[in-house]
Amino acid sequence: MPELPDITLYIDALEKRILGRRLERLQITSPFLLRTAAPPLASVESRKVGDLRRLGKRICIRFQDDIWLVLHLMIAGRLHWKELSAPRVSASSEKSRSTRSRSQLAILQFDNGQLSLTEAGTQRRASLHLIQGEDALRSLNPGGVELFQSDRKKGQDSKKMRETFIDLNSFTHVLQSQNHTLKRALTDPRLFSGIGNAYSDEILWQARLSPVKLTQKLTEDEIARLHRATRDTLIDWIDRLRKETGDAFPERVTAFRKGMAVHGRYTERCPRCGAAVQRIRYATNETNYCPTCQTGGKLLADRALSRLLRADWPKTPEELA
Repeated sequence: MPELPDITLYIDALEKRILGRRLERLQITSPFLLRTAAPPLASVESRKVGDLRRLGKRICIRFQDDIWLVLHLMIAGRLHWKELSAPRVSASSEKSRSTRSRSQLAILQFDNGQLSLTEAGTQRRASLHLIQGEDALRSLNPGGVELFQSDRKKGQDSKKMRETFIDLNSFTHVLQSQNHTLKRALTDPRLFSGIGNAYSDEILWQARLSPVKLTQKLTEDEIARLHRATRDTLIDWIDRLRKETGDAFPERVTAFRKGMAVHGRYTERCPRCGAAVQRIRYATNETNYCPTCQTGGKLLADRALSRLLRADWPKTPEELA
């Protein structure tokens, strides 16, 4: 699922392309995408884009008369941009585009190009809300605190983001408002805005903290480490993605990035200590962690396998050998 760094990159790219531009046509190609009945789709056509905003993991586009188009990409939703006068593409690109058209959910035709929304797979989880007014927009907010207090401003660099990051006291108050595991707390949109499965793994690795440690059991030093790790990890990845993408539109948005320390790196070596990265699997997600750096050499119980193996479940990495 695209998270705060990825959504930030999308908004950077969209600001350069559609801010101040007129939406000529909005076409919904999937009946499962649109989640609102009013205002009608036609009401947003022929209007100019006045603002772009991130709301948690949602991308919000404001048009004239305070009409908002709000996209939630969920796990497999992605955005694509095609300039109005795009050059002829190669055969391989045409094949890729043909595949994309089969998964296309919406097309937004602007006066300078086309923005399309696709979703891989057969499940349709991505959503589009068309609403009017700030009150309606706020109703979509799950309530998590914004980690960067002014990240809506255009052109904000990493230095400014560092300066506006939530202070330690506020971070502590939100973190310990409920007694959850660290993994659950970081990814709960009612607590923190924009963090998901991928970057929570990276944050906890950076902070050297177990994903299953309870928030109300943390020491002051551990909370301070988590606060720094959250700030530094998010800023570092925003910088990396901006550098990687440059002026192009971000087409390679993924939860599994080269250079990640533990997320998606099961059995690979921890870049800090060399231990094999481990995982906890649950439903369709998994948590990756380093048993040496984060859990004092202890293997965390995997729900599926530990129930099956019971007493035979290995307690340390050495027992896996």
